[in-house]
Amino acid sequence: MRKPIVALIYDFDGTLSPGNMQEFGFIQAVGQSIPEFWANSDAIARSQDASNVLSYMKLMFDEAHRKGIPLHREDLRAFGKDIVLYEGVKEWFANVNEYGRSRGVRVEHYINSSGLKEIIEGSPIAGEFKHVFAGQFIYDGDGEAQWPGFAVDYTAKTQFLFKISKGIFSARDNKLVNASIADDKKRIPFSHMIYFGDGETDVPCMKIVGMFGGHSIAVYNPADEKKHSVARKLKRQGRVGFIAPAVYTRESRTFQVVCSIIDKIKADYVLSKL
Repeated sequence: MRKPIVALIYDFDGTLSPGNMQEFGFIQAVGQSIPEFWANSDAIARSQDASNVLSYMKLMFDEAHRKGIPLHREDLRAFGKDIVLYEGVKEWFANVNEYGRSRGVRVEHYINSSGLKEIIEGSPIAGEFKHVFAGQFIYDGDGEAQWPGFAVDYTAKTQFLFKISKGIFSARDNKLVNASIADDKKRIPFSHMIYFGDGETDVPCMKIVGMFGGHSIAVYNPADEKKHSVARKLKRQGRVGFIAPAVYTRESRTFQVVCSIIDKIKADYVLSKL
């Protein structure tokens, strides 16, 4: 019997890290405080009735050029090396993979983020993911950022669930993702997905995964009661099946929940084959 694939799909900011990825080096490099940078980004979005994601990308581009900071791919990746991660995140992937193997399940990890792919690629956990879906810049012949190439807002994130299901790893593709494929022919059915998010911008993804038989988990910063309140609200509204502190150790509730879901997916898979 072929091993089923279980996809663990994560938002990044607030889900695997307690802050936004720009807050661990980039904002300081352009000489702004964290509240100042996001206030300026929000002001651009409001004044132009523009996308919040495109607004922060424009602000990053403008401020870097104003300060004479190059924005090559390598420069952006360098800003990822100091990203702070929640407790247990670095060991999480190996622990879940090991548990999956012990249950005859293949586990794959994906990022689905409104942040920047280049910064995530420089993070300490970049090598753990099958694919990273996130915003990107367009680069010139010298490899320097020139323009936003791809912006991922909370509704755009839903398309990547369908791409993961069909085994499509191109952000640009808009043909294969819309092709009709029977559920039993999809590489990863939605019922084999576990989605992790921390807030209301993850609701469309959480809702879609749940509608098609998958599982969603709202994680929250255990030191932030407001985040805990948001998670409880998502559970109360039926947007997620589980909530858990953003702690990823073997002893955590998060690990316990994921292991139990893996057990259920494997049992359902075996029964479907019988």
